[in-house]
Amino acid sequence: MSDARSGAGTSAPTVLRMILGRRLQDRRLGADVSLDDAAKALRVTSLTIRRLEKAEVALKPLYVEKLLQTYGAGQQEVDEFVELAERANEPGWWHAYRDVVPSWFTAYVSLESGAKTLRTYEPQYVTGLLQTPGYARAVLRGGFPNDSEEDLERRVDLRLRRQSLLEKAGAPTLWVVMEEAVLHRVAGGNEVMREQIERLLEVSELEHVSVDIVPFSAGAHVGACAPFTYFRFEEPELPDVVYSEILSASVYLDQRSDVATHLEAHNRMSLLTSSAESRALLQRMRKEYS
Repeated sequence: MSDARSGAGTSAPTVLRMILGRRLQDRRLGADVSLDDAAKALRVTSLTIRRLEKAEVALKPLYVEKLLQTYGAGQQEVDEFVELAERANEPGWWHAYRDVVPSWFTAYVSLESGAKTLRTYEPQYVTGLLQTPGYARAVLRGGFPNDSEEDLERRVDLRLRRQSLLEKAGAPTLWVVMEEAVLHRVAGGNEVMREQIERLLEVSELEHVSVDIVPFSAGAHVGACAPFTYFRFEEPELPDVVYSEILSASVYLDQRSDVATHLEAHNRMSLLTSSAESRALLQRMRKEYS
């Protein structure tokens, strides 16, 4: 996924497939086997081996078995790896929404589902994991004005299903930084906005959720740019990943310098406010929509 720009034809790997791809790469390097030699064992190109290791294609059990044997793995390790590969190839729950969700965004849902820590910066809208149904519907209608009501409701349903992530045992830590402008951009009318702000006040009291609002008074700052999300995983095989998007596509970054730049920006923006100031701002805005 290294600095991968995703378009409409990109397949979204599950996090397990990404982990196994990394393990295959580590096993090959540990056995001192080159890409070309691994490719010869399967009678494929070295590009195919590289794509397997980067989780860009499904892990075919026969390929996995032959590669591990080439790398000197024992039969028990081979059997266990093949079983995991078969599980990794199963589509995620979000696959059922592929008719209304761009393929480049399903990769995001996969990362989101497997992350231990998420940090987001939102200059325009409340982050999807914290949106109320009414707010989500209004935002999605604005973004997809030509959708049928049925497609719109499926998009809303997907967004709400993603939110169960925050309620499960061992839920990830979510740290949201958003601009004050988000609270002034009316989506769905005053009642919807009031309900959304109440939701933000409610979740900001959760131990694993932080909501920071950068006030207008902060002026120009380092993060005044496109929205982005930073993912950190519990599994050591996976690097930290940053996702950012434009109107019709997205970019996934895992180069250390890129990730560090976004992480530093998030840290700096969080210093422009405090939890108490953010809650006070939310309470004032709630009154404005009453």
